[in-house]
Amino acid sequence: MRALSVHTRLTLWYAGALLAILVVVSALSYSLLAWSLAQDVDRSLLAVAGVVRDASRDSPTDVAEQWLRELFDPEHQLIQLLDPDGTLRLRSRALRGDRLPLSPAAQRMILEGRPAFDTAAMRGQRVRVVTLPVRRGGRLVEVVQVGASLRPTERALERWIEILAILVPLAVGLAAAGGRLMARAALKPVDDMSQAARRIDAEALGRRITVRGTGDELDRLAETLNGMLARLQSTFAEMRRFSADAAHELRTPLTALKGTLEVALRADRSGPEYRAALASALEEVERLVRLSEDLLLLSRSSAGPESPGARVDLESLVLDAAAVGARLAKDRGVVVRVGATAPVAVQGDAGALRRAMLNLLENGVKYTPAGGRVEISVAEDGPSVAVAVEDTGPGIDAADAERIFEPFVRLDAARARETGGSGLGLAIARSIVVAHRGTLTVQPAPAGGARFVLRLPADRR
Repeated sequence: MRALSVHTRLTLWYAGALLAILVVVSALSYSLLAWSLAQDVDRSLLAVAGVVRDASRDSPTDVAEQWLRELFDPEHQLIQLLDPDGTLRLRSRALRGDRLPLSPAAQRMILEGRPAFDTAAMRGQRVRVVTLPVRRGGRLVEVVQVGASLRPTERALERWIEILAILVPLAVGLAAAGGRLMARAALKPVDDMSQAARRIDAEALGRRITVRGTGDELDRLAETLNGMLARLQSTFAEMRRFSADAAHELRTPLTALKGTLEVALRADRSGPEYRAALASALEEVERLVRLSEDLLLLSRSSAGPESPGARVDLESLVLDAAAVGARLAKDRGVVVRVGATAPVAVQGDAGALRRAMLNLLENGVKYTPAGGRVEISVAEDGPSVAVAVEDTGPGIDAADAERIFEPFVRLDAARARETGGSGLGLAIARSIVVAHRGTLTVQPAPAGGARFVLRLPADRR
């Protein structure tokens, strides 16, 4: 089933809300109208009953009857006079032999000297009756009853319901039509942005959605989408460059491997020559394996830690990495030593953090001449933990401080080839650190080399 569009849903919500409001207002108006008509009927009956009471009190019975017949319509006005014991004294011709009801509740109220109102069924219709006591000398001498049919009131309420039954659907229909037009007009900029976004693909990420300049929510949405497109464009550019660099790095050992094998197969060779060719091919294969492993590690580290993270004792991790680094530096005449340490801990993956430290140590050993040193230390730095790797090598220019963390970047390509470097060590280290919500920066060392500082949020539990 196809989902409804946004403007259709807005129209339905608007029409539904308006319908609910109109139903409530209609119910309240009906109740108020019914109450108002009932109050008018009661006031009218009480006024007529007062006139009848005054006429019967000030005139003899026959004179009062004649006066009442002249004053009121004898064919329609329901009037009757009763003695205190309930005996009928006078009634209008409209009653046609019937009597207005006198309920027990009304009897109690007239004994207390108060008027009473009743609603009763009479001749197939509802009748409203007021019963008014007439007292002289402090005693009840007469009871006046005046009734009126409620049919006119009921007809007025029925007409009001008929009017509402016509007006409410008409109002909802007109409001729904207007709401649909307004929703279409309000959402048109969104449709325009959607169409513009559909025309943007991987080959046209430089395009942007037009910002109208109104400063409203739609402009903020357009600016957000443009920011997202800018980030996508930058990411795609980095991916293309990374793919090109990876292809170049893979092609070099593959070309060397192919050339070695082709030379070995051009003519018959002696056993030692074949072994030399195979040894050279094996070196290139090992370079390919190391490069593949580095690429895989870079991909995994960029995706973040594989586990939620556990408490890692960073001091022991630094000591372990320094021991491994010392073995790597032994053949190069470089000393790896441990500087100041502190018992600190972080949250993360111990294996990944160890690899980041080893990459920093290995980088320092590679670019430090014989007789130099590489020092690793760890200390608290406010809310963070700082691991520093400092060497006595040639150092790094400020212009290259960020480039060295990009994949396949070598400031000394020839030397890196000799040492078997792929240009991914520092990129992997930074990816691991960023995945642990930390930072990795480089700055000049006091001794003239480079000083790499790895900062991670401290775990103070």
